[in-house]
Amino acid sequence: MCGIVGIVSPEPVNQQVYDSLLLLQHRGQDSTGIATADGNTFHIHKAKGQVREAFRTRDMRSLLGTMGLGHVRYTTKGAATSEQEAQPFYVNAPYGIILVHNGNLTNTRELAQDLFHIDRRHVNSTSDTEMLLNVLATELQGQISGFELDPGQVFAAVTQVHERIEGSYAVISMIAGHGLLAFRDPFGIRPLILGKRRSENGADDWIVASESLVLESGGYEIVRDVAPGEAVFITLDGVLHSQQCARDPRLVPCSFEYVYLARPDSVMNGISVYDARLRLGNRLADTISTYTPRGDIDVVMPIPDSSRPAAMQVAQKLGIEYREGFYKNRYVGRTFIMPGQAQRKKSVRQKLNAMSSEFKGKNILIVDDSIVRGTTSREIVEMARAAGANKVTFTSAAPPVRFPHVYGINMPSRSELIAHGRKIPEIAAELGADHLIYQEVADMQAAILEGSGISELEMSCFTGDYITGTVTPEYLAWVEQTQLS
Repeated sequence: MCGIVGIVSPEPVNQQVYDSLLLLQHRGQDSTGIATADGNTFHIHKAKGQVREAFRTRDMRSLLGTMGLGHVRYTTKGAATSEQEAQPFYVNAPYGIILVHNGNLTNTRELAQDLFHIDRRHVNSTSDTEMLLNVLATELQGQISGFELDPGQVFAAVTQVHERIEGSYAVISMIAGHGLLAFRDPFGIRPLILGKRRSENGADDWIVASESLVLESGGYEIVRDVAPGEAVFITLDGVLHSQQCARDPRLVPCSFEYVYLARPDSVMNGISVYDARLRLGNRLADTISTYTPRGDIDVVMPIPDSSRPAAMQVAQKLGIEYREGFYKNRYVGRTFIMPGQAQRKKSVRQKLNAMSSEFKGKNILIVDDSIVRGTTSREIVEMARAAGANKVTFTSAAPPVRFPHVYGINMPSRSELIAHGRKIPEIAAELGADHLIYQEVADMQAAILEGSGISELEMSCFTGDYITGTVTPEYLAWVEQTQLS
C-alpha cells in the first residue's frame, strides 16, 4: 500500500516531493526515498524510517533538479529492515531509469526466471519493484533504435509490460533526459491521480500521486485519475502525453483503500473516502439494529482515527450517545502497518489509552474500521474492560477478513487472520468481546460505490475471489511458505 509521487516543474522539486511524502506517510513507515533529475543526472537518497527521520538538510541540498519522484514504503515484498529494499530503484540502461511502485506483483517466480535466462538482467534484491523496473527497461530497450525517444515508443513498452506482469501496480518512473512516466495496472487496483498548476513563470507544473490530498495541499488542480491500464508521459518541458496501453482494462479499485488505508480527505476514482466511510457507518447501523436491542448499548465509541466517520453515523442512526473513550498518542504509527507482529502488539498500548470516566459501568459499542489479525482488537477489548466497561460489543465497518490479500496489503498468511476458519461467535471469544458484529459484504460494496458509476470492487480478502484471475491455491500456499521461511 506504499505511497508514491512524481513531479515535473520548471522549478526545483525536492521540497515539493518531500512535502508530498509527509502527506503520504500514513501509507508506509518502513522506509522512504526521493530521486531527482538534473538534466541527465540522477540524485537519490533513501533510508529506513519515516520521512522526517530520513532526510537532513544536506540530503535535500543534494537532490537537485526539476523532475523528481518519491516513495514511502509499507512492506509486502522483501525484508522490512533492509535499506537495499527501499525505493526508488535504478537501472542505467536504456538512458537511465528510476522507478517507484505501489502494489504487488503475483508472478514474480516466472519473472525471476525470465529476467535472468531471457532478458539477461540481474536483480539484486527480493523486491518485486526491482523486477518491474527491469521488465520496463527491457521492453523500452526493445523499442528504440537511436538515442531519441518518443512517447509512442514509451507507450509501446508499457503495453508489453502489461503483457508480462501480473498483480497490482501503480508506477512512476523517470527516464533520464526525457521525462516522467506513470502507469496503472489494467484493473486500477491501486490508486494514481494526475494534477497540474501554473508555476510563477506561467509554465505548467505536473504531479502524479497516490492520493488527491497531495494535489490539493500543493495547490494543484485535479485533472483526473490515471485510468486502469493507461500510461501518461510528461516531457521535461511539461508537455503531457497519454495513451491506453492495456487490451481489456476495467476499473476494480481496492476496497481496503476506502475502509482503512487512504486518508479521509482524499478522493479516489471519484469517490470521497470520507463519504464512503459515512455510508459504511449507515449500513453497519442497520445490521447492528437487527442483532442488538437498543437498550443494550449506552455509548458508541470509535477506534481513532479511521473508524471515526463510521462510528459517528452508527451513533446518529441508532440514536445512541457518541463518545471518544480512547485517547490516541499521535507519535506512534499505524499499528496495522507495523512490520512485525510483536511490534504491532507492543504499539497498541503505546498508541491508545482508555479513559475510565467514559467506560465505568457502561455497555460500550466499539466501532473499528476492520479486524485483520485481531491483535489490536483484542488489546482494545481488554483495555475497555480494565477501564470498567460493563459489557463490550465490538463492531467492524468491514466484513470478516478471511483470505490473504495479494495485491499490495500485508495479509499474506491465512494463519495470521483471526477470521480465517472461524465462525463469528468463535472470533468474539478470541477477542474477549460479549458480542461481535461485522458489516455484510454486499453492504460494504454498496456503501463504497454508491453514486460513483463504478460496478466492481476488489474484495478478495473478504470473498476469496481474486480479480486478476491468476491467483491459484498453489500460489497462495507458496506465498505463505515464503513468509514462514
